[in-house]
Order: sequence, then C-alpha cells, then structure tokens
Amino acid sequence: MAPFLVVHLIFLLFIQSHLCFSSKDTVFLPLKTQVIPSLSFPKPANKLSFHHNVSLTVSLTVGTPPQNVTMVLDTGSELSWLHCKKSPNLQTTFDPLRSSSYSPIPCTTPTCMTRTSNFPIPVSCDPNKLCHATLSYADMSTSEGNLAYDTFYIGSSPIPGTIFGCMDSSSSTSDEDSKTTGLMGMNRGSLSFVSQMSFPKFSYCISDRDSSGVLLLGDASFSWLSPLNYTPLIQISTPLPYFDRVAYTVQLEGIRVSEKVLPLPKSVFVPDHTGAGQTMVDSGTQFTFLLGPAYTALKNEFLQQTKGVLTVLEEPDFTFQGAMDLCYRVPLTQQSLPPLPTVSLMFRGAEMTVSGDPLLYRVPGEVRGSDAVYCFTFGNSDLLGVEAYVIGHHHQQNVWVEFDLQRSRVGLAPVRCDLAGQKLSMRL
Repeated sequence: MAPFLVVHLIFLLFIQSHLCFSSKDTVFLPLKTQVIPSLSFPKPANKLSFHHNVSLTVSLTVGTPPQNVTMVLDTGSELSWLHCKKSPNLQTTFDPLRSSSYSPIPCTTPTCMTRTSNFPIPVSCDPNKLCHATLSYADMSTSEGNLAYDTFYIGSSPIPGTIFGCMDSSSSTSDEDSKTTGLMGMNRGSLSFVSQMSFPKFSYCISDRDSSGVLLLGDASFSWLSPLNYTPLIQISTPLPYFDRVAYTVQLEGIRVSEKVLPLPKSVFVPDHTGAGQTMVDSGTQFTFLLGPAYTALKNEFLQQTKGVLTVLEEPDFTFQGAMDLCYRVPLTQQSLPPLPTVSLMFRGAEMTVSGDPLLYRVPGEVRGSDAVYCFTFGNSDLLGVEAYVIGHHHQQNVWVEFDLQRSRVGLAPVRCDLAGQKLSMRL
C-alpha cells in the first residue's frame, strides 16, 4: 500500500514544433510520483476536512523575467490562478509587480464580460474597474482576485497573453494548499489552460509507485499503448443549477464488485431535472465520491465480500475526509493487504477497474493499539453537499486517461504508468 501520494509534473519538455502550438504539436511531460512521509501530516481528528486539490502539481515559470510557480492540475476547474499576495502561510507566490508582461484585465472588456459566463459565481467590477473573480470549491474554500494577462512558459516556449487569476485572498488554511502557488484549470471552458493553448487532446497516466508516469498535451499514438475504449462526454444546452456544463461529464451506467453488478436502476446514475447527479472525471479530487444510494449499495457489497478478510473499525463517529465511513483495522506488522474484491465503474462504452491497494488508504497517523487504520477509498458525496459523482485521481492510477476535446469523449486503457513514462523517454 503506497502512502499518501502527491504527483509532481516536471516540465522537461519535448516540443515537435516552434513557439506557436497547433493541433499537430505534441508536448511530452515526464511525471514523477513522490511519497510524502506520514510524519509530515498532523494527527487528524475524527472528522477530516475534504481537500479538492491534494493532487497533481505542475512546475513552470510565469512572467517577465520568469518566476517559478507550482500549480495544481485540475480538470474540474476552468480558471487558472496564482497567489499574488504574500502571507505567512504561503510558501510561494507570484509577484505581478516584478513582471513587465503582466497586465490586469478591465471589467469592461469582452474577456471579462463574455468569456467568464461559465464561472459558478459571476465576476464583478472592483473599485479600480478591474475584472474581479471569486472561486469556490467543494471543501468550502474560496479564492478571490483579478483576472490578468501574462506570459506562461512551457519549457522555454513563451505563451504571451495567457489569461489567469491573480488572487490576493484565499480562505483555505490547509498545509497542502500552502505548498502550491496556484491552480491550473483544465476543463472545457474557454478560459481553461488547455483551451487557451488550443490543444485538441491531452492525456495523463498516474503511477501507483515512486516512479515515472506522464502528462501529454496533444495526440497519443504509441504502439505499446493498447487501444483506448471511449465514452462520450455528456453535454447539455440548457443551463441547470447543479450541472457543470464545462466539466468532463460521462455517463456512469453501473458498478460491479468482483463479478457482481450492484442491483441499482440506471436512473440512479442519470442527472435529474436540476442537473444533480452528473458524473465528472476530476484530477483535482483525490478519491471517488458517489451519491448516497450508489455509495450505500457499494459499501454494503464491499463489506459482504470482505467479511472474514478484513476487520471493520467499529467507531461510528470516525469519518475520513468527512465522507468516507467504511474503515478497517489492519495489523501494523502486516506487510501487505489481503486480496480484495475489484470495483469496476461501468461507463457507456468503457469501464475503469480498481483493484488491490488503491481500494484502501492508510490514514496517516491513525493507530489503534497494534493496528493501523485503512479506509475504503470511495466516499458519500451527499455528506460533502456535492450533487454529483466525482471520479478522483486515486482511482485513475495505472490508467491512460485521454481527454479528446475535438470529438467530445474520454478514452481509457489500463497501462503500467511507470513503464509508460520510461517508454516515452526512450522514444524521445
């Protein structure tokens, strides 16, 4: 069982063209999975807060002269942003006063008035008549600041005029948030990073071990990569209050535990008239969260199939991440977890199977006598107040995940992601 994972994307770039990207360009980014020791985390309380961005981070440079920044790679967000105001709890910030290419965006411009239409909270005009944005996340944290232009660098290649948020306040106090400079939005909105770069596709592969994986901007065509199974992106034209129209929304059609398909009607997985119940593929969320009925059915079947194999943590008040209430006691002396049933998420045209250690997560610092505490890595999104199914990056390990923006689909294929990184490096 790998300890807590945070993935760093190291920008050692291999670009097949010049400074202006086109649909024919492909950018390969080696990915490094690093293990954070459990001792670096404070001992958690019984109920832990949910973090939307304990996730994948990207290192690059921004501004003139370039400043080093680290950004969370988030397919669930549109606007990329950087912390621009220093505070004691932030380890790194971007200083717009040091960048000659920085330019704030007035609130009367088309960029502010029309291209922000998908923001959950409408933009406003600040006292200086600049475009002001307020962003909110599932952990109830917020970030506020102004939209601006500046030059972002992919390797040594400058992309001038990139639109981002220069944030001067944030309500988050988490230790992980303080280690990053900001967030890179990668959803289908017009202001997302991948949309601004005009890449028709991007892919990533997350390793389950301390070795290389890969992020790829552009087309993936490799002989060693098995054919992808595609599931179409669900799109709606009518705005609904609980439906994120620029998320990577797919249709979940069922859940299988080992060979048993849960006896749930397909209507459980279909968004209702308010838009609640969509299924999103999200690199900015760590674990996977299911709406109440589906989560309860999965939990009960997993309990049934692990009876006599795992010892349930009999503490009703213990809820990991505020939404994960199925936890187990595992002897500290036990070198590996016992064989576990698989869990398959069945999408229209494709499926994602989670097996082995990724099904259980050792809670850092939690010990009961001679036992460690492990929790089931699926949670109840009802307890988070999130009206959606969210497929987190923990369950995307050793899966090649391709976001095909041109054909509005997501492709999936099982692959050893550490070997994928090695093969890309050898190819280049």
